[in-house]
Amino acid sequence: MQRRRVKQTTSLDERLADQARRIRTTAEAMPQGQERDNMMRKARQTDTASHMNDWLSSPGLKPPN
Repeated sequence: MQRRRVKQTTSLDERLADQARRIRTTAEAMPQGQERDNMMRKARQTDTASHMNDWLSSPGLKPPN
């Protein structure tokens, strides 16, 4: 059984930013309520994932010795 491999055309940061933007746009069009709050939370989590990826890939990090 072979794994299906996909060549990404955009960077992880770009995909995360696009996903957060789409989720936020959808949530803003919804009426106030639990579902909208959950979608806004998901957008914030996606933004956080993007920031963490930036931090982890920064040249300032040094491997443990």
